[in-house]
Amino acid sequence: MKFKPRSEFLKVMQSRGFIHGCTDFIGLDDFLVKPSQSAYIGFDATADSLHVGSLIQIMMLRWLQRTGHRPIVLMGGGTTKIGDPSGKDESRKLLSPQDINRNILGIRQTIENYLDFADSPTGAIIPNNAEWLDPLNYVDFLRDYGRHFTVNRMLTFDSVRSRLDREQPLTFLEFNYMLLQAFDFMELNKRFGCRVQMGGSDQWGNIVNGVDLTRRVRNVEVFGLTSPLLTRADGSKMGKTASGAVWLNPNRISAFEFWQFWRNTPDADTGPFLRLYTELPLDECDRMGALSGSEINEAKIQLATEVTSLAFDRDTALNAQAAARGLFQTSTETDTTLVDNLPVVHIAAAEAGDTGVSIVQLLLRSGLAQTGKEAKRLIRDGGARVDERTISDSNFRVTPDRLTAGILLSAGKKRHVRVVCPANPVEG
Repeated sequence: MKFKPRSEFLKVMQSRGFIHGCTDFIGLDDFLVKPSQSAYIGFDATADSLHVGSLIQIMMLRWLQRTGHRPIVLMGGGTTKIGDPSGKDESRKLLSPQDINRNILGIRQTIENYLDFADSPTGAIIPNNAEWLDPLNYVDFLRDYGRHFTVNRMLTFDSVRSRLDREQPLTFLEFNYMLLQAFDFMELNKRFGCRVQMGGSDQWGNIVNGVDLTRRVRNVEVFGLTSPLLTRADGSKMGKTASGAVWLNPNRISAFEFWQFWRNTPDADTGPFLRLYTELPLDECDRMGALSGSEINEAKIQLATEVTSLAFDRDTALNAQAAARGLFQTSTETDTTLVDNLPVVHIAAAEAGDTGVSIVQLLLRSGLAQTGKEAKRLIRDGGARVDERTISDSNFRVTPDRLTAGILLSAGKKRHVRVVCPANPVEG
């Protein structure tokens, strides 16, 4: 943005690096100067938790509320039945209505850690687009709204063109997704007076369609605002690790594992992530982001603790920080209370058998290594440890009795899990 915003929300968005594009910066700024305005972001219910890749959008909603406006968290109970083709190489698995409803409950649990749902002018609301999409008469819908979309233009949007360029199939069902998302914006404007849709930059085409449809049908000026799609400085996708997605729901991930993900932020990302994912003052974010060498590790610890405080709570975040500091000390004995905070990998008794489990298999099962070759290289380089003992033999096996008691399995200095095998049940 080349102009200086007057609205507090856009000041925050601009200064902290949230903005990628906007349909009308000046118009949106004028609109948001007035208090208690509504803006929405939609989330399809493809899992029972959002993951870190969605956190930038959640923080946008949080700042919207903190600057005196009302966030609308739209649950895609209807659109999840189709699947958004944006950024996908193949069609999503279709979920049952029961799965979708269960996922919506889990996502709401995640969102409640970030937003206030109190009955007030700025209290968040969480409608479900199944309310208006499920009863639609398809023929009437095409007649009334399909005429406002041209196939020519729809084919120019990245979500469609990228699939066609890669010669990946795009079903007619998915092709309809952008019409339904545009209809969502118009419906939210009609029901709640919502005049702003926000989302990632990959949603630009869908958002513009909603802006155009609402203007054409309801003769109302509405706005779209997008955030950048982030990758980490090391090239990895935001919210993904070698062992899978980094979830936001505490039922899906341990606080230590979540904290550790942020602690491992690349140096170059530390400053930007402090601005985007914490509420620390900007001058403090910039000061810590400019640190180098070993000093930047304290900035990463602060980042991890602040983000974990939002996703879990402050005490849990501080416990995770204490656990990490204890594990990274050079002493050979580790406090068992710290180990208790680690993620747990369960090994079935049948898998342990009479001879136990090899160190290579344990590294694979725990996600500390992704291939046997990687596991053996870790062992060869002295990075694999069991209960703080370095294992240098790739044929080493952990016996069933040790697994029953539980072991601390480590890969390098920063990645640790507990591995436990329950005792064989006693027959009566």
